[in-house]
Amino acid sequence: MPNPTQKSDPHHEHLSRVRRICAALPATSEKLSHGEPTFFVNKKVFAMFDNNHHHDGHVAVWIPATPGTQQHLTRTSPQTFFKPPYVGVRGWVGVELDRVSDDELTLHLLEAWRIIAPKKLHTFVDPLLHRA
Repeated sequence: MPNPTQKSDPHHEHLSRVRRICAALPATSEKLSHGEPTFFVNKKVFAMFDNNHHHDGHVAVWIPATPGTQQHLTRTSPQTFFKPPYVGVRGWVGVELDRVSDDELTLHLLEAWRIIAPKKLHTFVDPLLHRA
C-alpha cells in the first residue's frame, strides 16, 4: 500500500533520505502539512520537505536553526542553503538535498530536532551528536 504522504516524483530518493533519518529520532511523527511531508516531535514541526514548493526549483528540507546560523549558512554556501518562505523570517533554513551528504543531512536534522524537542528527550539524541 503506498504511503499517503509519498508524492510520485523523480525526487523520491531525497524524501526517503529525510524520512529514514527523521524516523530514527525519538518521539517523531510524519504527516502532510501544506501539501508536503512534515516531521514533528511531540506535535511541533522540526522539518518540512520541500519538493519544488510554489515551483521555486528547490528539492530541500526546511529546518529551524540557532540564532545567526541561517545568515551564516546562506552567506557562506548559498548554493546549498537558502532562506525559505514563511518560516525563514523565524530563522529557519532550507537545505538543498542534492548538495549535502547523508552525514551532513543527519547532523542538520539532529540539530533541528534538538532545537524543537523537549529537553527530557535530548538524553536519547545527545550521544549521537557527539559521535558524529
